[in-house]
Amino acid sequence: MDVDVVCLGESMVAFLPTRPGRLADVPSFERGIGGAESNVACALAGAGHAVKWVSRVGADGFGDHLVAAVGAYGVDTSGVRRDPGRPTGVYFRTADDRAAGSHEVAYYRAGSAASAMSVANVPWGSVWSGRVLHLSGITAALSSECLDLMRALLARRPGRPLVSFDVNHRAGLWRSGTDPRVSLELARGADVVFVGEDEAEEAWGVRGAWAVREALPGVGVVVVKRGAEGVTVFEGPTPPLPESLRRSPVDCGPWMAGRAVPRAPRLPGARGTARATHHGPQPNVTTVPAPRVDVVAPVGAGDAFAAGFLDATLRGLGTRERARFGHLFAAAVLTVPGDHAAPPPRAHANRLAALDDEAWGRLRLGPGWTGTEQEVRTS
Repeated sequence: MDVDVVCLGESMVAFLPTRPGRLADVPSFERGIGGAESNVACALAGAGHAVKWVSRVGADGFGDHLVAAVGAYGVDTSGVRRDPGRPTGVYFRTADDRAAGSHEVAYYRAGSAASAMSVANVPWGSVWSGRVLHLSGITAALSSECLDLMRALLARRPGRPLVSFDVNHRAGLWRSGTDPRVSLELARGADVVFVGEDEAEEAWGVRGAWAVREALPGVGVVVVKRGAEGVTVFEGPTPPLPESLRRSPVDCGPWMAGRAVPRAPRLPGARGTARATHHGPQPNVTTVPAPRVDVVAPVGAGDAFAAGFLDATLRGLGTRERARFGHLFAAAVLTVPGDHAAPPPRAHANRLAALDDEAWGRLRLGPGWTGTEQEVRTS
């Protein structure tokens, strides 16, 4: 069977609270699964794509559960290896938004089976078997072996699949003495990069969408997530690499340091090319606002957005439609209680993605919107 997308990365058993409150006060939890790359795999499989997940889990009951749960979404798990000497990772979280000050996550993943993924033990036949290879910066933060693996996967080489990279910056994961700006080095090896403006400023010291684009020369598609403003997608010619970045791919020098980064120019509200701060060919710039969403649970949206964008990319759709499918997949997750949701039916999503800008701007999506078009409001 031909494989559309291979997703490589750690998945964990997630313990989700049965009610809001501090971890110290929550009396019970329900078992689920969590992992950026496996979330993308499950969503793409739900959209009808042939998807393979590559990872390592422990030879334990939690590993059994993970493989069965991801496989139940239609994902090929033949690329998952069992580690008899290391456990499957688990984590507990509160019900609050990650952005809220009261949100808590307790990870028990140190020394996990997935943290032992390396150049020497991944099944390379599975890794290179798809049209797209999807990765995230989380893997690089798990161990030095995982970082070496990510460097190998993101090295540009003839014949590799299209490589998608979601920065997914998690400050608490980076080991003491490891500079999180290493994810910038990794991102430069990808063909498609997903990164939030807030992530880029926190991890790389880069402020603004245009500065993010300038920091990623050679990347064909850069998707900058801008919160409530939606996303800005840069495609095409890349700007010249600043001198300080030429010196070192990781130690980015003063150009990347806070106030020294040039402010981004004002980007158009819909489609157009931004005024650049340099000479030469300009990238195409498309800004697509997010629809209004009646949020039930604010988790999993970033992974779902990546899945929607890749779904539309595999189908050869245009930039605006790719971004809109990302928003629609994200809205499907945001309007259910858990971290996973079935993608909207293809015909339903196609109709919404084809709306004119005015109708898209009036769109409001609430619980149940993926099941019937009557649940979709445009007011």
